[in-house]
Amino acid sequence: MNLDWIVQGGPVMYPLLACSLVSVTITLERAIFWNRERRSRDRALLDRLAELLARGEVAQAQQASEGSRDPIVRVLRFGLEHRHESLEAALKLAANEAIRRMRRYLKIHDTIVTLAPLLGILGTVLGIITSFDVMGGSGVDNPIAVTGGIAEALLTTAVGLVVAMLSLIPYNWFTARLDEEVSVMESRLTSFEIMYRKGVSGRAS
Repeated sequence: MNLDWIVQGGPVMYPLLACSLVSVTITLERAIFWNRERRSRDRALLDRLAELLARGEVAQAQQASEGSRDPIVRVLRFGLEHRHESLEAALKLAANEAIRRMRRYLKIHDTIVTLAPLLGILGTVLGIITSFDVMGGSGVDNPIAVTGGIAEALLTTAVGLVVAMLSLIPYNWFTARLDEEVSVMESRLTSFEIMYRKGVSGRAS
């Protein structure tokens, strides 16, 4: 593999390559994570749990939720286990932990999207400085050295933009998926809480 273009791009190319490797790693890890989350979703069980809670059959709901990999079911199970202290607080605590897992590495991804073009600009500035230094020392007698600095400037700019664009696409997709999952989770948990209180009131009366 010809790595001359890495050397030609100057020292800024190395952090840009590091950013690209981190971005690819995060993209693969998050893609696997979201695929696993999608496969673990059990809408039939969610509907059944809502029915059990509406009838006040909390113990049956807890039993039905055991062993489920659905993140919303896991949050509900934790809430039901600590319902005597505070169902709302327990649901919120478990939901925050689930959302934290969904949001993992997004800040790093966002940083790469912002950092890569800045590194490219830095490489551009350094390349232009190199060209001017050569021109100041040898004038136009060494055109190859002058164009080498310009090539360094253009190459780092291009690589920085490519890394940023290729990172931005999965970042936006993961962010949109996160927002969608948070909205669904909040809606489901609110519904579960209402059904639970309805079932408890029905049993009491």
